Amino acid sequence: MSATPNHPLPDTTAVVIVGAGPVGLTAAVTLADAGVDFVVLDRLAEGANTSRAAVVHARTLEVLEELGIADELIGAGIVVPRFTVHDGPRTLAAIEFGGLPTRYPYTLMTPQDTTESVLLDRLHKAGGEVRRPYRVTRIADENNGVTVEYTDGAGVPGSLRADYVIGADGMHSIVREQAGIGFTGDTYPASFVLADVRMDWPIARDEVALYLSTEGVMVVAPLPDDTEPNRYRVVATVDEAPENPTVEDIQAILDLRGPGSDGKVREVLWSSRFRVHHRVADHYRAGRILLAGDAAHVHSPAGGQGMNTGIQDAATLGPLLARVLTGEPDTLLDTYETIRRPIALSVVSFTDRMTTMATVRPRPARMLRNLMLSTLARIPAFRYRLAFQLAELANR
Repeated sequence: MSATPNHPLPDTTAVVIVGAGPVGLTAAVTLADAGVDFVVLDRLAEGANTSRAAVVHARTLEVLEELGIADELIGAGIVVPRFTVHDGPRTLAAIEFGGLPTRYPYTLMTPQDTTESVLLDRLHKAGGEVRRPYRVTRIADENNGVTVEYTDGAGVPGSLRADYVIGADGMHSIVREQAGIGFTGDTYPASFVLADVRMDWPIARDEVALYLSTEGVMVVAPLPDDTEPNRYRVVATVDEAPENPTVEDIQAILDLRGPGSDGKVREVLWSSRFRVHHRVADHYRAGRILLAGDAAHVHSPAGGQGMNTGIQDAATLGPLLARVLTGEPDTLLDTYETIRRPIALSVVSFTDRMTTMATVRPRPARMLRNLMLSTLARIPAFRYRLAFQLAELANR
């Protein structure tokens, strides 16, 4: 997925967005719709071509509805109205999204490259584009503006001036680093396997299944399968994951943690490993520099909250910037951190609790966890509250 062919960068612009993943693209669309001049710089020669973040929750679909692309994304995904928790073949809890107060009472499973493609098409329709590949090397808030220095794909350096910069450039954000903003938190000890596979699977394709075991946690979720029949996402903790997990690696995880012998991996379509951090930026703003998405917060993949929280960041920040750039006080931007940072802290806390609960290994602790979870899951109010939180509807 490549961007529109580049023409020379301007010397000045109102906003520079660093990073063209779902978060940066969402910010760009909101600015384009408001008539704000902006430039999107991305270090990659082309956009995502792997699935990576694949969960889109109800609140994010509400945000994308405001941008006019929710229906298109839904048409490219698979609707999943249930979330279940298991210990081997035993079901501990079943959470239904159907009763939630939203037009989108479900989880949508769609690969990240699809989400980015839909957002990029929307940006093009609004008259915007992404400039690739441009590696930002320095950012300085100075002289009533921000200087952004970069190197283009040919290695030629350059710079431009902006009124504001949005850092949507991920966990290792150069924008956050240059702004001197701390990134407080820690790293989970286990590594994670992430794989898209084609497999036979005994669980219905209308649910995301979380499996708990002494070996670690595993999530299996259906993915759209028009071109790859029986396509699934598998995420699992592994003490030392291989760099590119194979069919045999994924099969071994399924056999140890899954519901039985019915799961059969036929092909690994894409796989990776990663370490998971739980960190939140100390501030979301340093003068004219602002952070969104993984540049501002990273956390466990439990619950599939990451990309969703980031898209919602961008959908909040873009309109605030547009209002300031059309004459409202600059102090309005302080409300961005006031609104969004507490949400990130809450998401990090929630996903950390889920991860800690899911990865306990001593048998007495596991038995107590299973008893508590299965007991609580019989209470309708608990099931509703968990579904409401997973769907991020509290973020309204």
